[in-house]
Amino acid sequence: MSLTEFTHLVRSDLYRLHGRATLSAFLRVLLLGGSDGAYQYVFWMRACRYASAHPVLRVAVYPVARLVLRRYGYKYGIDIPYTTTIGSGFYIGHFGGIVVNSRAVIGKNCNISQQVTLGQANRGPRQGYPTIGDNTYIGPGAKIVGSVRIGDNVAIGANCVVTKDVPDNGVVVGVPGRVVSFDGSAHYVEFTDY
Repeated sequence: MSLTEFTHLVRSDLYRLHGRATLSAFLRVLLLGGSDGAYQYVFWMRACRYASAHPVLRVAVYPVARLVLRRYGYKYGIDIPYTTTIGSGFYIGHFGGIVVNSRAVIGKNCNISQQVTLGQANRGPRQGYPTIGDNTYIGPGAKIVGSVRIGDNVAIGANCVVTKDVPDNGVVVGVPGRVVSFDGSAHYVEFTDY
């Protein structure tokens, strides 16, 4: 990952949070946290990934970034490994109880809410890890388990359990999750034009 790519990711994540990506907004959120504390976790997750890929930073910056990331993981109840593939504009609406497998893939402009799990299935026809498309909203308490492909512009309802593929623009609810409409994630995923 280049410095330009790292900067783009950090700015796009901030833009998703506030609709702007200014230095003052970045410093306020990073230093003060508050209700935007999940951004602190996302920033340090991105910093760990960037620092781990560069020999000089791996020695000097990476250990500190890992320590800070671990602290925020405990503080906010988020377990998303820095090695997870996550596109630009990642947004955590409410922190707490979020668990993502390191091999899951998350597209750009994805919203994740509290108590969400993107987990591994160890056996059966869906053995593997989820792949989440772009502009996807994952509601509170939703669980996506196994080798499941979630399409672009999908909305997954609260406490939904998804174990099968979801087509683009699907709205999924229930246990097990079923598509109830094709209205997509419009009005759930905002500030995507960074």
